[in-house]
Amino acid sequence: MTSTHTGPTHTNKPPLSGGKAVLLTVVLIAAAVALAILGIVPRVRARTTLQRQTEELAAPSVLTAPPKPGRVSQDLVLPGNIQAFTDSPIYARTSGYLKSWAFDIGAHVKKGQRLAIIESPEIDQQLEQARADVATAKANSAYAKTQSARYEDLLGQNAVSKQDTDNFRAQANSTDSQMKAAEANVRRLEQLTGFEKVVAPFDGVITARNVDVGMLIDSGAARELFHMAADDVLRVYVNVPQIYSRAAQPGVTADLTLAEHPGRTFPGKIVRTANAIDPASRTLLVEVQVDNAKHELFPGAYTQVHFKMKSDRPSLTLPVSTLMFRAEGLRVGVVRAGKAALVPITLARDDGRTVEVAGGLQPTDEVIQNPPDSLIEGEAVRVVQPQAAPGNGAAHAGPGAGK
Repeated sequence: MTSTHTGPTHTNKPPLSGGKAVLLTVVLIAAAVALAILGIVPRVRARTTLQRQTEELAAPSVLTAPPKPGRVSQDLVLPGNIQAFTDSPIYARTSGYLKSWAFDIGAHVKKGQRLAIIESPEIDQQLEQARADVATAKANSAYAKTQSARYEDLLGQNAVSKQDTDNFRAQANSTDSQMKAAEANVRRLEQLTGFEKVVAPFDGVITARNVDVGMLIDSGAARELFHMAADDVLRVYVNVPQIYSRAAQPGVTADLTLAEHPGRTFPGKIVRTANAIDPASRTLLVEVQVDNAKHELFPGAYTQVHFKMKSDRPSLTLPVSTLMFRAEGLRVGVVRAGKAALVPITLARDDGRTVEVAGGLQPTDEVIQNPPDSLIEGEAVRVVQPQAAPGNGAAHAGPGAGK
């Protein structure tokens, strides 16, 4: 009898060889690494991009421009005080009462023209007495000379003593000296009576009258009778800063402008300087003379003096908006290698809109315009270029215009 086996059937596969197993393992590892790289690289790249964008956004955007070349000789405007070429108070040289006056304030007078008359009866009487004394002294001197001559002749004849002759000779000399003293006193009193007429010492204008008819006048500087100013040529004194002192030389031209004469200028020139710097203000005092034949300018007025300096020293100019006032001093922000540098500068002139830089800045420096207050040394900045605004061509800094 034949028995039949019905159990499960087993298929025996041959095992993998060692080389195939290793190859399979390497393939699996490579696939895993490739998958890891494909997942990590985009994230790293995204993170790097995000970091770069964050740094770019954190860096302040600035607009730069190089400094403009300039010269000190362009124009220098300084305040000045107009003064008369000659300014003098008029005092009395004799005492008395004011009899009359001829000119009031604002009158233009010529040299020697009579301004007032002072009555001095005492001086007049003294003059009459002095003239009488002169006549007496002359008579005495003539008599003494005659007596001296007579005795000189008699002495030659041995008719008189030498002692008497010497006495008459001395008397003649004494009376002659008395006559000269009396004549000198007459001349003094004549000068005093001449001062009864107050006259103008120079051509000019009367700027003050301090007396009136009947007023008691004392000789000397106790009371000023009149005040006169010569205004045909005027002086203007200006304090020039030390940095311009070498250029402020005699002959440099200047124009005067005054608020009461809008749109007009009055030409002048430097005639002299103090040749010394004032240690308090560090300025040089210069004198500018201006012709005023038409009497349009008044002594004592305030004016703006525009100098045309002839210095050839080059300089650089910046708008005042570029200046940074820090605790360590005045600074200007410049961009160097993509970072901000705070450069100390020295100013030569400031007219309120622009400043002239005397030192510390190079013509090739890119100066930051309107720098932020938070700008620090070495900070990374993003430089933007000005773009023309549509419609009017105005320049503005466009976003994303970094270079």
